[in-house]
Amino acid sequence: MKNIRLDPSQLYKPCNIEQLKFASTEELEDIDITVGQERAMEAIRFGIRIHTNGYNIFAMAPAGTGKLTAVKQLVEHEASRQAIPSDWCYVNNFRQPAKPTAIKLMPGQGKYFKEDMEELIDELSVAIPAAFDGDEYRSRAGEIESQSRQREVNELSQLRDKAANAHVILVETPTGYAFSPADENNEIISPEQFNKFDKDKQHEIQNTIIDLQEDLAKLLKNFPSWRKETKRKLQALNREVAELAVNHTIDELIEKYAKQEAILGYLNDVQKDIIEHVRDFIPHSEKVISFMESPQEQNPFKRYQVNLMVDFSNMKSAPVIFEDHPNYSNLLGRIDHQAYMGSLVTDFTMIKPGALHKANGGYLILDARKLLFQPYSWETLKRTMQSHEIRIESLEKSLSLISASSLEPEPIPLDLKLILVGDPLIYYLLSAYDPEFHNLFKVAADFDETVSRENSSHDYARLLATVARSEKLRPLSQNAVARVIEHSSRMVGDAEKLLTHLRSIKDLLTESDYWAEDNGHIHITNSDVQQAIDHKTHRLDKIREKLYENIDRGTHLIDIEGKVTAQINALSVLQLGEFSFGLPSRITATTRLGSGKVVDIEREIELGGAIHSKGVLILSSFIAARYARKTLFSIAASVVFEQSYGHVEGDSASLAELCAILSSIAQVPLRQDLAITGSINQLGQVQPIGAVNEKIEGFFDICTKKGLTGTQGVIIPASNIKHLMLRWDVVHAAQSGQFNIYAVTTADEALELLTGIDAGIADDQGKYPLESFNGQVEAQLLQFTSIRKDFNNKSDN
Repeated sequence: MKNIRLDPSQLYKPCNIEQLKFASTEELEDIDITVGQERAMEAIRFGIRIHTNGYNIFAMAPAGTGKLTAVKQLVEHEASRQAIPSDWCYVNNFRQPAKPTAIKLMPGQGKYFKEDMEELIDELSVAIPAAFDGDEYRSRAGEIESQSRQREVNELSQLRDKAANAHVILVETPTGYAFSPADENNEIISPEQFNKFDKDKQHEIQNTIIDLQEDLAKLLKNFPSWRKETKRKLQALNREVAELAVNHTIDELIEKYAKQEAILGYLNDVQKDIIEHVRDFIPHSEKVISFMESPQEQNPFKRYQVNLMVDFSNMKSAPVIFEDHPNYSNLLGRIDHQAYMGSLVTDFTMIKPGALHKANGGYLILDARKLLFQPYSWETLKRTMQSHEIRIESLEKSLSLISASSLEPEPIPLDLKLILVGDPLIYYLLSAYDPEFHNLFKVAADFDETVSRENSSHDYARLLATVARSEKLRPLSQNAVARVIEHSSRMVGDAEKLLTHLRSIKDLLTESDYWAEDNGHIHITNSDVQQAIDHKTHRLDKIREKLYENIDRGTHLIDIEGKVTAQINALSVLQLGEFSFGLPSRITATTRLGSGKVVDIEREIELGGAIHSKGVLILSSFIAARYARKTLFSIAASVVFEQSYGHVEGDSASLAELCAILSSIAQVPLRQDLAITGSINQLGQVQPIGAVNEKIEGFFDICTKKGLTGTQGVIIPASNIKHLMLRWDVVHAAQSGQFNIYAVTTADEALELLTGIDAGIADDQGKYPLESFNGQVEAQLLQFTSIRKDFNNKSDN
């Protein structure tokens, strides 16, 4: 058997300190935190710079990789080269108040337009009352009213004279006018005197009074029309005075905004409305508020206000907006209401902008996961992006949750670049299940969690320096940088890679800085880094400690000495939040005469996953193909994880299961001082597995508790050698010969290590040497086949 024990130098790849040509990170310049993310950065630049509908960006990376920070930096850099977009405001629609008008203004002009309108109303609230309080207006209005009154008086005087000529007097009464007969001296005749007249005289007086009453009726009938005429004259005078006051003041604004048709149209509407409601500008000594009067009518000047939705007066480039809480209202905007007289009312001044308004003309960055968690947000966002306009709609009203007056603001045209950041899983799920997704997000920026370690030490040191400065931490010494680089490879689980997960890097440096302060160090040293690593492990390893204690006390059965047939130590890994650790598990197998079926007990009781069951089927096919190509596969086997009461998944134990089954067939014992991990294919080749470092350390810790003998060790796939970044205590144990790591490429190599017997090579006839392990397996299977044939023959007879 060839020597497949790994040299201790293969168990850990230290950082080459000679590549770190500095004493501390104080000497290093900052570097872009997107180091190693060239593919993602190129995709984002492409998505930002292509101005075609649908080329929005989805930045893929797990949380904590720094993708949001990287996207913000790149987008802000691109935005700084672009023009400031237009301001937008909502104003009153005087024809249809329920449909406020949107006005587009030049960048930064919205603020001044709002101030101009406020000044206009302030000036008119002084100018209009002054105009109506002037001598000229009073004189002209008095003249019109005087002429009207004089006309009525003259007509009544003529009628009175006519009556007097007929010896009839026109008398004013509380209810109107009346005629009474008079004598020669124009004294009213009493009824007694009237009754003394003869009948003819009485009839004559009565007929005269009747004629005069008809004339009076005709005259009084003309009074309303004359008064209406007077009112029209007064209104015309009021309009004339109001126009003089308003036009003089508003002409300055019209001239200022002469080149903006939307504002000119609005100012013309304002001018007409002020003239029509000029009485609102004239203070009254007493004003009675009606119960039917709205809050806006209580403040009549409110309808001339400007609701500035987007103000870019302080911007120097296109906006970059990150909305951390992308619910419906925060994205689209909302229409507020206020309670008044038992009901909810609103107006255009209560329209509030959303993130889409603030980012219009620039860039909007959203967290995909948070967006999808918010009801109606995803569908609303898609609809808005497809229609290219922001239409504010009351979600409560559309869902019939409230019954209140609402508005239909004019939609605002939308032109922005949308960037979603989220996990790759979200991207692939949306790609698979949302047919509209790729119409809107044609650019995927895929961030990598790792970067090649080769020739990257200096750049990685600069990254650490950048993070330390940005987080206001102590500089790192040269040895501390080397330790962080080594631990970075360990966190990746690959000696040839470095971690680019910024949150993990920041956490490590922050905790190292704490221990540096606690230890009184000016710089973060390698001992501070190691203390941070050890302390975090200690905070999280309570469950590991309990499980290892159960093994040490014999509650969980694991042998680390001797040889046992059909029993083997497999290695699994448990992931508990941020902490993962290896745990040895006992696998046993039984074999007997049968029809070629290998039973996976875990699968039978539904504790085994699909991948684990696949591994069992593969090893079953391997056994049949190797040992029963030309004969019946006359075996029944079962395999199980002993004392396992949870779900079992993965195929990393398939090599161990294979060895246990073959040991049971050949009745050859297996070494218990070795643990094994690896998956097997149908050709007997050993394939790589995950978490190899944790698995090795898990068995090492158990052996250390029970006492190292120098024969103990772990068998791993040879393809996992490049992933080894073991703890220093494991490396030291290997250096001193107390612990061994073996790497195998085939199942035969693993069997030779476990049994101490040569596996054997088949001859030209496909037969294995009888003394070899494979020969003993083959012989037992042939015996099973012979027994089965004899049994079948007896049954036939």
